[in-house]
Amino acid sequence: MYYFIGIKGTGMASLAVMLHDLGNEVMGSDLQKHFFTEDELVKRGIKILPFDEDNIKAEYTVIIGNAFLEDFPEVKRARELCRCFRYHEFLGELMKNYKSVSICGSHGKTTTTTITKTVLSHFKNTGYLIGDGEGYLSKDSEYLCVESDEFRRHFLSYYPEYAIITNIEIDHVDYFKDEIDYFNAYQEFATHVKDAIFYHGGDVWCQKLQFTCKAFSFGLSENNDYYPINVVSDNRNSSFDLCFRGKKVHHYEVPFVGDHLLIDILGVLSFADYMGFDHAEVEKALGEYVGPKRRYVIEEFKDTIFVDDYAHHPTEVKVTIEASHKRYPDRKIIAIFKPHRASRVKYFAEDFKKALEKADEIYLLDFTSIDDKQDGTDIDITYLANRIPNSHILTEDEEGARTLAKYKGECLVFMSSKDIYNIAEMVKELM
Repeated sequence: MYYFIGIKGTGMASLAVMLHDLGNEVMGSDLQKHFFTEDELVKRGIKILPFDEDNIKAEYTVIIGNAFLEDFPEVKRARELCRCFRYHEFLGELMKNYKSVSICGSHGKTTTTTITKTVLSHFKNTGYLIGDGEGYLSKDSEYLCVESDEFRRHFLSYYPEYAIITNIEIDHVDYFKDEIDYFNAYQEFATHVKDAIFYHGGDVWCQKLQFTCKAFSFGLSENNDYYPINVVSDNRNSSFDLCFRGKKVHHYEVPFVGDHLLIDILGVLSFADYMGFDHAEVEKALGEYVGPKRRYVIEEFKDTIFVDDYAHHPTEVKVTIEASHKRYPDRKIIAIFKPHRASRVKYFAEDFKKALEKADEIYLLDFTSIDDKQDGTDIDITYLANRIPNSHILTEDEEGARTLAKYKGECLVFMSSKDIYNIAEMVKELM
């Protein structure tokens, strides 16, 4: 029996699904409110219990989620009785059984992992772990595609055959000392890759990486190994010619819009070209792409646009709001932001201000997560609100939902790595 402490966590839910699909007994514990990551667990009938140290039995193998410190009651009991792994430790061991592809970077990991598994699955029997609760693994899987998080250097437990690095921009400031410390984690990870790395050549920190395996850059400019020319986009699709070192490789038409998504796709296409995959078939696979949960998910509800996005870093917030303006130029963009981790808000307060001010209206929700203030940073949402003139603090209740429901016909952009989608559902009910 595999028992997961924090089974609804991003990554944890995916891993639980994978182990279940391999024929193992799986169960776990978590908070009883709904999280978007639990859908695949429920679909498989995986038991989810409330937290209770008496859940833990000596015969279990216990996998511990990152949000739970060693003094958490279930963790303490598991350490006393059971064989235990932290999430990243167990995943690192599992990856050794497959030809693995790690996708890492400060932004775009989930989307790029989803694109990679979509393409790779078209050619090979591929398992995957994505940080939106999606996971798949079979006894016949040859490849394993993994979203690989730099959080507390956890990706250093992984030794993949291939890696895609989307960007390097400091985050997790409660742990990393500065930009150099953050970069050094990626530099060490790069030495773990056995065959080839594909990195964003337009990123200033990626440019500093030193490699011990084959490495190829991708980006929008022609000084990269892989780059696009003749890019044409409307508000739903893009077309371009993919080039490799001055030679046109293939003309692509893809259902993606925006430079940030084009860069993500270029990372996957560079990997696919290296693997020798037929480009017409790669394009066909991209046409079947279904985006990950909570990554710029659009719902047209009556005459109002609802956008749900996982953005929790200022760069992601900025890109999400800009994309909304581009896609819906005739509508007001109403930004609703719920931060995760007080330390991140304190460190990036000015950057969050600049990003959020790109919206027409700004609403802020307070912290509610179990790990928001674990590092001792004791601030609330007023710390950010006081720095953004004309922003409004919103409560996650019917009163708050009524405030947002008045924006009928506009574009409501909900941004958070936490459970902001609950208030979005309340708004729809009121509408």
